[in-house]
Amino acid sequence: MFFQKTIRKTVEVKGVGIHSGEICTLRFKPAPANTGVYFIRADLPGKPFLKVSATNVQAVSYQTVVGGDIFKVATIEHCVSSLSALRIDNIYIELDGPEIPICDGSSIYFTQALMSAELIELDEPRKYCYITEPISYSEGDKHAYVLPYHGLRVAVTIDFPHPVIGKETIDMEITEQSFAREIAPARTFGFLKDVEQLKASGLAKGGSLDNCIVLDDSKVINPDGLRYKDEFVRHKVLDALGDLVTLEMPLMGHLILHKAGHDIMNKLVRKIVSQPQSYRFVELGADVSSEMKKFSQWSVG
Repeated sequence: MFFQKTIRKTVEVKGVGIHSGEICTLRFKPAPANTGVYFIRADLPGKPFLKVSATNVQAVSYQTVVGGDIFKVATIEHCVSSLSALRIDNIYIELDGPEIPICDGSSIYFTQALMSAELIELDEPRKYCYITEPISYSEGDKHAYVLPYHGLRVAVTIDFPHPVIGKETIDMEITEQSFAREIAPARTFGFLKDVEQLKASGLAKGGSLDNCIVLDDSKVINPDGLRYKDEFVRHKVLDALGDLVTLEMPLMGHLILHKAGHDIMNKLVRKIVSQPQSYRFVELGADVSSEMKKFSQWSVG
């Protein structure tokens, strides 16, 4: 945990894009220290590459899309969520198409692939974005906060006017173990009434009951039901961890979200970056106990 990490060998994940409907193969490849996270489009001339960064986020409605002048990559959140939870600092993600495979709608396939590649430490210390004072962003009844905390903790509240969902809240410490057990298997979800509108907008071409929880007006229509009673809010934690990767540095703080999706997360990340007085870089082995005492008044729970 003191040093930057990558993977030992290349591993592959293949599947359909939930919005494009196109088959895509993704390859996780090792990267040297201080590289960061990069997408590479192997299907395009010259194999152009792009760093995963908040400044490269182009769209945040039904998916997080990163792009530059030459290409874009869609629906990145489930894939990079695993990188955030596993604390993988440096990696190349090579694709032969424009969208990340949706797999089963969760992060479990990506997590298993990365673990099978073997995580290894590099000879460079990891520097964390250590929050020293609260940072917040709000729009209407959607709120996002990050508070000082010695670790990574995520609290999410959602509230949907649907009998199966309603109001759900979760607050948990994020570790490799808790993510793999409690968050990675949680699937994305959508409403049957929205499907035709999505398809009319050129989205959800690859969506099915195999890769999405679908709800009609009163129930979940997937034959196998839910993996967790509160699978919906758990998936929102998964999404938030994916959006944190665009910060380009591992977060040490307590993230609190209320009805906040990809758009609010992107704006919070940009605000963090724009307020360097509210965080500092630390190496985990450094003595931060005095700093934690100073800012413990903002701890929640």
